[in-house]
Amino acid sequence: MIINLNGRIDSNNAAQVENDITEQLSGRDGAPVEIDASGLEYISSAGLRVLLRVRKTHPDMRITGVNSEVWEILDMTGFTEMMEVEKAYRVVSIEGCEEIGRGANGTIYRIDRDNVVKVYNNADALSDIQHEREVAKLALILGIPTAISYDVVRVGESYGSVFELLNARSFSKILANEPERMDWCVKEYVDLLRKIHATVVPEGKLPDMKETALSWARFVRDYIPAEAGDKLLSLVEAIPHDDHMIHGDYHTKNVELQNDEVLLIDMDTLSVGHPIFELASMFNAFIGFSEYDHDNILRFQGFDFETGSAFWHKSLEAYLGTSCETKIREVEDKARIIGYTRMIRRTVMRGETETEEGREKIKMWTEELLGLLKKTDTLLFSRNELELEAVKENLDEVQLFVGERIEEADCPPKAQMQIAVAVEEIFINIASYAYAPDKGKATVRVEVSENPVTVTITFVDHGVPYDPLAKEDPDVTLPAEQREIGGLGIFMTKKIMDDVTYAYRDGQNILMLKKNL
Repeated sequence: MIINLNGRIDSNNAAQVENDITEQLSGRDGAPVEIDASGLEYISSAGLRVLLRVRKTHPDMRITGVNSEVWEILDMTGFTEMMEVEKAYRVVSIEGCEEIGRGANGTIYRIDRDNVVKVYNNADALSDIQHEREVAKLALILGIPTAISYDVVRVGESYGSVFELLNARSFSKILANEPERMDWCVKEYVDLLRKIHATVVPEGKLPDMKETALSWARFVRDYIPAEAGDKLLSLVEAIPHDDHMIHGDYHTKNVELQNDEVLLIDMDTLSVGHPIFELASMFNAFIGFSEYDHDNILRFQGFDFETGSAFWHKSLEAYLGTSCETKIREVEDKARIIGYTRMIRRTVMRGETETEEGREKIKMWTEELLGLLKKTDTLLFSRNELELEAVKENLDEVQLFVGERIEEADCPPKAQMQIAVAVEEIFINIASYAYAPDKGKATVRVEVSENPVTVTITFVDHGVPYDPLAKEDPDVTLPAEQREIGGLGIFMTKKIMDDVTYAYRDGQNILMLKKNL
């Protein structure tokens, strides 16, 4: 039952107003009542008593459209505590305004030189706005540079949050208009991403992205072969809970440059979880959503597909801290699994299976997803770990990866050379004998510890059990004609490293090299 209040309610007309309300409510005992106060200009204690009596007979009563002056009266007298009271919102037009960002839940427009408004897709968005304001405030407290909404407004049939972003420019606009600044954008973009991912969120403050990803996997499981669907779900289930922050929609339209300060906006997707969920969202923003139609990214981000692809690759390279293509592809493939899962579900949910284009997109993403699931055993990754095929042709990739990691530890040139020799000997040994005559994978892990500074390089393979340290060292004092061929690689490794250990556990050969710096 909606009852409209207009003008003034004071001692002179309160009785008449109450009679009018009583007539309107006749026969509606217990029905929810909304008092529309958008036309109410003034209310005294006599009017408040009228509202209180209505509230007693209709406990679900709420008051909407309250102007700021009337709100103050209701607030100071405790009405805002005893019932739902909704303030009136000023109206903002976005006609002719520049669109500077678009996400799953809304679109951001610049309404003047100093301010932007995020207009929500959901017409009943007040709870969404409150959530975003709360999580943005949390992020700011935890050290993430972001803008906080200072006003809520009506925009058409929906609501919007207003932010002050004085002369701010999105990274998308910078990339589109100043392509020569791509490397600068990559550095700032990744620096902020690492800051976000290094932030631990107090328990229960943000939703867990894993739960959302599980819902995607459960949905898609019904659209792919059973074996692949079960594997997809098990891969997501195996991702451990992580209390570190992720943005959830981290692309260049949501990163702004304001007066030389980089700010993160559009915070409604803020959550906690493993970084693979973030990377999946990034892949979709720069590659996935535009794989079928390359012009899609131009419409969304304002730059072309080639720019988006280059930015994604450079950002992933910088985030992982390696130029090793094998490592970059490994992590990208894991992100693609989550990314394709999300896009398949999204396309089906939007009813796009009724169109030829929608069916073609789903077919393309499904084929890619099935191929990735066949060769992927985990969605977890570490920037200090490389998994690749144990073949001699991959030695350069191993050396590049190990070299980059030990350079971060300020490894002296002589130690770098010795480590390179040991790495070559061990990897070639695995490539030659671990799986012969077949092929298999090897994992190379590089860890650096302090006090004292020590580099530990671990090689893991699932080949035949073999302890290279069990072999007797060659007698290097014998003349050439009396020496046996072979055995020098492991001998040199033991001599130039400070410690070499071997173990066979859980069907794995584990060889560990240590070098004190």
